[in-house]
Amino acid sequence: MYQDIRAVVESDFLAVNEFIIKQLYSEVTLVESIGHYIVEAGGKRMRPVLTLLAARCCDIESQRHIEMAAVIEFIHTATLLHDDVVDMSTLRRGRPTVNKEWNNPSSVLVGDFIYSRAFQILVQIGNMRIMEIIADTTNKIAEGEVLQLIAKNNPEFSEANYLQVIESKTAILFQAAAQCGALLANAESSTEQALKEFGMRVGTAFQLVDDVLDYAGDTTDLGKNIGDDLAEGKPTLPLICALDKADSTQRQLIQEALRIDQLPKDMLQNVIEIVRNSGGLEYTQNLARSHAQAAEKCLDEIPDSEFRSALYAMVDFAVNRRS
Repeated sequence: MYQDIRAVVESDFLAVNEFIIKQLYSEVTLVESIGHYIVEAGGKRMRPVLTLLAARCCDIESQRHIEMAAVIEFIHTATLLHDDVVDMSTLRRGRPTVNKEWNNPSSVLVGDFIYSRAFQILVQIGNMRIMEIIADTTNKIAEGEVLQLIAKNNPEFSEANYLQVIESKTAILFQAAAQCGALLANAESSTEQALKEFGMRVGTAFQLVDDVLDYAGDTTDLGKNIGDDLAEGKPTLPLICALDKADSTQRQLIQEALRIDQLPKDMLQNVIEIVRNSGGLEYTQNLARSHAQAAEKCLDEIPDSEFRSALYAMVDFAVNRRS
C-alpha cells in the first residue's frame, strides 16, 4: 500500500534520496559511514513524502520541496539517533542501532551533525517563515523528549500527559512537513492551515498505531522488539488504559514492571498479556481512527488531484499498517 503512495511522487522521492546522499558528505569518515548506514536502513520516509505531496497538491513550481523534504528527514533521523541513546535501544528497522553498532558518543555527535546540516539547507532555501516553523518544531520535539523522560517509570502518567508527549515528540514534525510544503508553493492561507492540521492529525494517528503495534505487532514486521516501550519504562496509552481497567493484582504487577530497569522476560510477557486483554489496544486504535477521520476532513479544502488521493491513502496506511 505505501509503495503506491510514494509512487505518486516517485521522481521527487528519488531526487530527495540523491540530495540526501550529497548532503551527508563529510571529510570526517565516521560521519559519512554512520550517515550512509542510516540511509541504507530504509524506512517509510513518511514525513518527507508528506512534504512532497503537500507541495504538489498546491502546484509548486520550484524544486525547493526536494530540499525541504530532506530537511524534514534529517531532523527525523537526528531525533532517532538521540532517542536510541536515551532509550538504550539496540534494534531499529531490523538492524542494530547506531549506538549498538558503534557507540553512544558517535550516535549523539552524528545526530548533531545531521541536525546542523538540516539548518544549513534551510539557509539555502532562504524562507524565514519556514526557518521559524522548523526552529519552533525542533524546540518542541526537544520538549517532548524531556516530557517523555519525566514520564519514564511513572505509573501515574495520564492520558492527557501522554497525548501531550506524542503531539510534541511525533505529530509536530508531520505538521511541519505538510505546512512547509504548502508554504513553498505559496498556497492560500486556508490551504496552508488545512494541510498543517492534516499533518498534526495524521502524525497523531501514526504514533497511536505505533504504540498499539508495540504490544500487538510482530518483531519481523516492525524491525524492533515487541514490548520495547514497556521494557524502557514508557507508559504509552495502551498501558495507561490497562492500568485503569486492571484489578489490584494486575495493577501492582504493571506498576512494578514500569519501575524495573532490566525487566525480566516473563514479567514483560505477563504485562503484555494484561494489556492485550484490557481493551487498551482497541481504545488506542479507535482514537487513532478518530484522528484519521479528522485528517481526512482537512482534505476537503484541497483541490482534487492524484496527490490529494495519495494523502487520503496515507491516512488509511497510518491507521491500518502492520509495521
